[in-house]
Amino acid sequence: MSYPEAIRYLESFVNYEKFSNYKYHESIKLERIRNFLRLVDNPQDSLRCIHVAGSKGKGSTSAFLAYILREAGFKVGLYTSPHLSDFRERIRILNPAKKRLVYPDVFEGMISKLRLAKLIAKIKPLLEKYNRTSVYGAISFFEAYTALAFIYFKEEKVDFVVLETGLGGRLDATNIVLPFVCAITPISYEHTDKLGRTLKAIATEKAGIIKENVPVVSAPQKEEAKKVIVNKCLEKNAKLILVGRDVKIIEKEDCFDVLGLKREYRNKKIKLKGKHQFINATVALAMVEVLQGYGFKININAIDRGLRNTLWPGRCEVLSKSPYIVLDGAQNAASCRVLVNAIRDSFKYRRVIIVFGASNDKDIKGMADELSNLAKIIILTRSSNPRATDPLVLAKYFRNKEKYITNSIKEAQRWLKKNTQKGDLILVTGSLFVVGEFRDDKKRFN
Repeated sequence: MSYPEAIRYLESFVNYEKFSNYKYHESIKLERIRNFLRLVDNPQDSLRCIHVAGSKGKGSTSAFLAYILREAGFKVGLYTSPHLSDFRERIRILNPAKKRLVYPDVFEGMISKLRLAKLIAKIKPLLEKYNRTSVYGAISFFEAYTALAFIYFKEEKVDFVVLETGLGGRLDATNIVLPFVCAITPISYEHTDKLGRTLKAIATEKAGIIKENVPVVSAPQKEEAKKVIVNKCLEKNAKLILVGRDVKIIEKEDCFDVLGLKREYRNKKIKLKGKHQFINATVALAMVEVLQGYGFKININAIDRGLRNTLWPGRCEVLSKSPYIVLDGAQNAASCRVLVNAIRDSFKYRRVIIVFGASNDKDIKGMADELSNLAKIIILTRSSNPRATDPLVLAKYFRNKEKYITNSIKEAQRWLKKNTQKGDLILVTGSLFVVGEFRDDKKRFN
């Protein structure tokens, strides 16, 4: 099977990331992937997993932990979603520092095209056999890709696998593992048509990753969400480590201190922009302390290097400095609020031009309210994803702002090329699909 054939085969599976009009609790079933994984000898059972859920910051947190473990000498599998440009980004292996190669892109260690094609060819007969007989319906794209990741990580004999949940947690395909530790990053309103209309309902889905006797690290949470997490930990006899209560952060101008469970960590520095990343880094650090409790050797130098070296593209990523072009896939109101603060704290500019596009299942009004506080000009656009909202619809949420309608990322880039002035900061946000396409076509703007 060639790589293009493998891609076409994967794209034949239903992909819930590309449309929103489905019934979540009826369409997503954990039993489906559980039964399929039995056909491939349950590769996930041989992996040392760390599981991360949440509404915002879960990707950054996963990356911080993976880079720290890599710097400590471990071979680390990293499974994240969605992707920016190439879905191979979702499956990566970070090799120990002594074996590290120089990679041409920030997505270090992506699964190769050849290996991906071979793995798909290997499991294709089993997927087709399962889909013919499954009482739980056909395997979805995300489920098939998750199974493939487990097989790949097992074959590569990784020391750890850091898993970011896709949607929710309780029913997510990644929730098939028994982790060493799990984490829940800040919970906010997102996917309310799927996960629920209240923070309590959303937190219940996220807290579904909590397992019997498995330690849990939680970022600071709003009271409604925190109660759900606390009660779930009590139910599962899972030790809860709450950042802000058990582990404390002291923010400084360009670094931070952490008062951990076991020791103090002074003047920690990271590359990722925004003080909200201090929280994500601290959640990762608390997970490191849990792993140290299991006997894994992760010293302070590895922690320092891991935090400093962590890259997470598309999250307050500086694509250019003249003019500033910043990419951030903020996809809900809370993330946009944090992003606005990060831009104000981290950059100097004359005016901010925001390129905005969002999927049709997002809280567009909430996002628009937050971003309007920062933007001088709004360029409304759409990605090629079928869920993208018509820019004319987006315009209704920015009534009192100077705005321009474009119907593609390329058209938005053409507008920017003609109209950007010295001292402008261009912020591309609202959707990882928009961010990914802009990132791919950055040469068109320059």
